[in-house]
Amino acid sequence: MADESTLFNDTAVYKTLLESTKAIPWKIDWATMKFAYIGPQIEALLGWNADSWVSVEDWAMRIHPEDREYVVNFCVSQSQSGVDHEADYRALTKDNGYVWIRDVVHVVRNGSGEVEALIGFMFDITERKKTEEKLLSLQKELEVLSFKDGLTNIANRRRFDSSFELEWERATTERQPLSMLFVDVDFFKQYNDLYGHAQGDQCLVDIAQTLSLALDGPRDLVARYGGEEFVVLLPAADAEVARKVAERCQRLLQKKAIVHALSPHGRRVTVSIGAGTVVPDGQTERAGFIKAVDEQLYVAKNNGRDRTEHVQLQA
Repeated sequence: MADESTLFNDTAVYKTLLESTKAIPWKIDWATMKFAYIGPQIEALLGWNADSWVSVEDWAMRIHPEDREYVVNFCVSQSQSGVDHEADYRALTKDNGYVWIRDVVHVVRNGSGEVEALIGFMFDITERKKTEEKLLSLQKELEVLSFKDGLTNIANRRRFDSSFELEWERATTERQPLSMLFVDVDFFKQYNDLYGHAQGDQCLVDIAQTLSLALDGPRDLVARYGGEEFVVLLPAADAEVARKVAERCQRLLQKKAIVHALSPHGRRVTVSIGAGTVVPDGQTERAGFIKAVDEQLYVAKNNGRDRTEHVQLQA
């Protein structure tokens, strides 16, 4: 078998083999840091002719500025250590565009074990990168959709559960209050029976948008909890703030004046709200707080609806 150092000898056989592939072969002499060879395919890919690839400086300067420092440092350190490696980067074209390249590098040593040369292949992975970017974009869209209620376009139960867990931990650590509102649409079954499910869906959309307008904290969140029930998470909000937000929700819905002919409260859509505030101390249970707020919702419903009941848990 031929010695590795003769791999890129300028023979007709090797030239035919190397220059007939889509991959672009190259060789760099370690002592001089100059190109001993680079396949002519490089010109078709990047526009730079093979003769213009003189030293590693030419290679480095033809890497996209955003990728250059990391790729150069990585490849140099790996080569100095005698480690085969590969790197993905954007190579600049002669007309100021760029192509995604995967450089696969093999370190050649002499009989004494010292680095003698680098040989490798450049592969055009632009289409692969475009596919990866599309998949990543789709994944992000799916992640967004997985936290969004399909009907109302606000956060869903999953998003609330995730946010509530994070805010509970933060409130516990920082000894800050945490408030929450459970909001239930009054007489919604009767609304659906009277106006139909399509209008019922629109009613929920209108309520979701209205509740969203009542928020003003940077981390406040309104989510659809299920059916005609919504939840409002109010991080760093004490009992007074929670009451004001609940009042704002009621006031905005009253102003919205969604007609509900079967409602005893002004023949309009109203909501009942259970509110709660706690300063978690590490002993308070999240489930217990949720249960306490939910119980206030039922108190509000049992006391005539279209009202807010609040509980403040002692930490």
